[in-house]
Amino acid sequence: MRILLFILFFLVIDWYSFQAIRTLTQSWNTTLKTVIYTLFWVIPIFSIAFLVAVTQSDTTTWNKYWFTFGRTFIFIAYLSKMLIAPFLLIDDVRRLVLYIMSKASEGTAFNASRSRFLSQAGLLIGSIPFLSLTYGIIRNPYRYKLFHSEVPIKGLPAELEGLRIVQISDIHSGSFTLKEPVKNAIDLINAQQPDLVFFTGDMVNTVADEMDDYKDVFNKIEAKYGVYSVLGNHDYGDYYRWPNQEAKKANLDKLFQTHKDLGWNLLLNAHELLDINDQKVAVIGVENYSAHPRFPKYGDLAKAYNGTEAAQLKLLLSHDPSHWKDQVTTDYKDIDITFSGHTHGMQFGIEIPGWFKWSPIKYVYKQWAGLYQQEGQYLYVNRGLGFLGYPGRVGILPEVTFLELKSA
Repeated sequence: MRILLFILFFLVIDWYSFQAIRTLTQSWNTTLKTVIYTLFWVIPIFSIAFLVAVTQSDTTTWNKYWFTFGRTFIFIAYLSKMLIAPFLLIDDVRRLVLYIMSKASEGTAFNASRSRFLSQAGLLIGSIPFLSLTYGIIRNPYRYKLFHSEVPIKGLPAELEGLRIVQISDIHSGSFTLKEPVKNAIDLINAQQPDLVFFTGDMVNTVADEMDDYKDVFNKIEAKYGVYSVLGNHDYGDYYRWPNQEAKKANLDKLFQTHKDLGWNLLLNAHELLDINDQKVAVIGVENYSAHPRFPKYGDLAKAYNGTEAAQLKLLLSHDPSHWKDQVTTDYKDIDITFSGHTHGMQFGIEIPGWFKWSPIKYVYKQWAGLYQQEGQYLYVNRGLGFLGYPGRVGILPEVTFLELKSA
């Protein structure tokens, strides 16, 4: 029954949006119209076949690349068609009003034809997400961008001047469909010759196995004083239906081992005190902590912070940027920089460096991408290295963060 309802929904959307195509092409030659009509109806035929196949077979045996892009293409196609519908609905209301007026007034002719203008407008608006989201899949999922900022720290010892920190976040290895392009991100990281590399959570989507094919990629990251990491909300396996708690724990244990296999220092509500040029630098790492109720609070900053009081520089790794305002800036004012991720910049938005930055995620997270400051404290929100759900990016590119510390 659910499959039939989905098929019916698809066909209604198809039939309705097809009216705009018919209106636009009514004066075109027969051959061209036949080609366009055929191309239009190939999409619902493919979509229905895909839907039936998904529900009747084990998709884990499918080619991951084609499954991901087939599913995404259907989503984009029907999102675009649904944007056409409001213009046709306005046209139908207009036609209904004219029909009523023709009945109420003798001698008034009723023209049943659709508005060519509204059909064109609907097709134009519908083409925007179709073209942009398709471009985002083809061009941007592995188009890594380096974001470089100098961060002035008040009271920073001269010995720590110029400390080079690279941050990555939200790998989401379960979403990768290609392996070779990911190596470009590692090359970009190592090219910065970082003193420290931080990873701020969401190594996988749901299960630890997703990272198996990528360990020989990410273990190539090099940093003078080490790579430090924390967990994100996806890393705990909370979004997977486990047969029992033992299986869930075994998955998390494997993820812990993956961090070790990579040579990363996983901080679970803990810290490391580093001696850098005879200065104490505290790298503090908390488990996932969110101010939003839909995400878990595993983080214990008090536990992680304890013992770092005398450090000359305190750097916090916390996956969710809402933690900064919820606790860090109120109770831990000596933490110099907090490194977060989580938002991905929604993988969609507009960025004009130095001028304009917007994404729908800003209405959920006030701090959603880039560097933020409150008094002497900083937050950097990484836009994510990977992707989740939609296998691409539009306007918000995958990020490697490079921060250099300066004395204020």
